[in-house]
Amino acid sequence: MRIVRRTTAAAVLAATCLAAAACSPGTAVPAGEKAADDKTGTLQVWLYNEAGNAAKEAVISKAVTEFQASHQGVTVNVSYIDTDASARAAKMKGAFNDPNSAPDLVEFGNTDLPGYVAAGGLAEIGGDLDKWKDKGDLDPAIAATAVLDGKTYGLPWWVGVRALYYRTDLFTEAGLAAPASYADLVAATEKIHAAHPDTFGIAVGGKYTFGALPFVWDAGGDIAAKEGDKFKAAINSPASQAGIKRYTDLFNENGCPVQQCADLTGGKTVDLFAAGKSAMAILPNSSRSKVDAGAVKGKYGVVPLPGEKAGSIAPAFAGGNNLGVMKAAKHRTLAVEFAQLLASPTYQEQMYDAMGNLPTLKSVNAKVAAKDAFLKPFTDTIAAGTKFVPLDQAWAQIDAQSVIPTMLQQVVTGKADVAKASGDAATQITSAFAAQ
Repeated sequence: MRIVRRTTAAAVLAATCLAAAACSPGTAVPAGEKAADDKTGTLQVWLYNEAGNAAKEAVISKAVTEFQASHQGVTVNVSYIDTDASARAAKMKGAFNDPNSAPDLVEFGNTDLPGYVAAGGLAEIGGDLDKWKDKGDLDPAIAATAVLDGKTYGLPWWVGVRALYYRTDLFTEAGLAAPASYADLVAATEKIHAAHPDTFGIAVGGKYTFGALPFVWDAGGDIAAKEGDKFKAAINSPASQAGIKRYTDLFNENGCPVQQCADLTGGKTVDLFAAGKSAMAILPNSSRSKVDAGAVKGKYGVVPLPGEKAGSIAPAFAGGNNLGVMKAAKHRTLAVEFAQLLASPTYQEQMYDAMGNLPTLKSVNAKVAAKDAFLKPFTDTIAAGTKFVPLDQAWAQIDAQSVIPTMLQQVVTGKADVAKASGDAATQITSAFAAQ
């Protein structure tokens, strides 16, 4: 759920920047002018204040101690900023407009990247990362979420993906193995709902964008495709329409009834599964604690969300957070070096232990999966290849206007067929990109 909230924040910021000149690049460091690069003094760092933040602070404190010990004359000052969408957007807007108030290093949601770059707030750090000894260990698909127009503006710190949670007790009773294909998933909804009429076969939502997109991507479709230097909608392509149909076909009396599920968000699907009201749900790794606090604790398993082809894995959205150096940073080199320390194998593993955040380094992912069997479906999903939303500030507008959820709801409620609903969505998507 943290990922969704951060996407909303990007929409708030981008919408504000589009509506006024207050976020224009001219208020940050002018093009061609380098910010100061002091090698001593106070390095200012902004990180997110999250649920269970004390555990995060303990890890960061160790990193600060280590960094200060190896950098004489340097003090690292870490501030934990509110993750509330409007509060965080306002704070970042202030930093973009007033370089003197900006930190050197900042944590940000990876879907925020285009808006922050458009606002002139982030420095390009590709050359710095080329020298980082752990760069080759970064998952390429995840590394790409920090790249815009061929330039790198962040270091991926952690990632979150979704997989299929399923009720082991109900599957065992029905004599079913975990679904290994879309057909298996559909068959399971029918058999389990027939035996338990008060249980949904699967919890899916008409407002659950990142639950639906894996079906679109698995079918070979996408939200948009780049043509030249502009994106153009692809959500109405034949492949995308096939994926939309597979997802929306799950809204039925065996799967998730339209009356109860058309308005469901991703968060509500977590609630349904945790309460024991559905046999399956597409949930992120971060939902584990909430599920374990519910009625299904000890009665569920997790597998990668299967694709249409038996044994395949549907591509998942690679949500997560990056570490970025502000263009107005007074300690650019120190900021890069501290980001590299936080994203090193040692601290990525410690952050997983503290917060459950999946590492972005392949070697660390393998290590944490080996000591925690729960993670294997998620690391397998990452290894199979993840996908991302279009890296363009127009995505903030598309997301804020609920273009994808509206399309899904139109189909599941019978107000439009897949062709009409996806065509309408494509018109809005292409218009949003054209306006940039």
